[in-house]
Amino acid sequence: MCGRYAASRRPEDLVDLFGVGLWDEERPLPADWNVAPTKEVYAVLDRPVKEAGPEPVRQLRALRWGLVPSWAKSPDTAVKMINARAETVHEKPAYRRPFAARRCLLPADGYYEWVTGGAERAEEEKGKRKRPRKQPYFVTPVDGSVMAMAGLYEFWRDRTLPDDHPRAWWATCTVVTTEAETAPLPVAPGTEAEDGSGPRSLADIHPRMPLVLPRDRWDAWLDPRRTDPGEVRALLAPPPPGGLRAHPVATAVSNVRNNGPELLRELPAPEEETLF
Repeated sequence: MCGRYAASRRPEDLVDLFGVGLWDEERPLPADWNVAPTKEVYAVLDRPVKEAGPEPVRQLRALRWGLVPSWAKSPDTAVKMINARAETVHEKPAYRRPFAARRCLLPADGYYEWVTGGAERAEEEKGKRKRPRKQPYFVTPVDGSVMAMAGLYEFWRDRTLPDDHPRAWWATCTVVTTEAETAPLPVAPGTEAEDGSGPRSLADIHPRMPLVLPRDRWDAWLDPRRTDPGEVRALLAPPPPGGLRAHPVATAVSNVRNNGPELLRELPAPEEETLF
């Protein structure tokens, strides 16, 4: 699953990294260390531009996170469609059409995932109706590079508004997810995780994770001319394990109103003991 992530890179840096040829310099999105569903996020996509002819142009676009199918009667479904499962994305009605020709990359510093604290879990098992406190972890590339999450995008027309209204068209997206890695997580020497505390793998934190595409698949994934379902599905193979690490962060990230680089700060140990 991907329900929250961080995206703090400057748009100029993303333009260089992804070879973007077109983006709106007059309306840059601010750095965001606590990206939540329905927010605007940067997406890299290849799409023809009317003035430039039929060939796709690499673009950096601001999309709303939470896909609204083109046939939806209202945008209310967006908050339920923040993730699309890689195993079934080619056949689900909401994702089938964008999977064929409207694929994108969603740049991120990393994503957050929550684990129920050990004490709360024990109380839960006793049948006590206490809302469990969850320890957040931040999952990020080991080498500090930009995480390119596979995504899909779609356009939805609000028929209640006139054509010239700025909100007549919605451009939305979803993150493609896959099964979480079960391989041992890389750990830094001397950390708590090295001593056996903390999650041993990403699957210990959550059974799902965003599908992170390696650089050698970016062009093929973004190419809207690549429409054969079997060929595109082959691009959804999980990357080699070992490229991501996870560390505990402050529970302040659980409140979407909190935002800042301090949310990524690694804690020496979870704020509360967790069971693994």
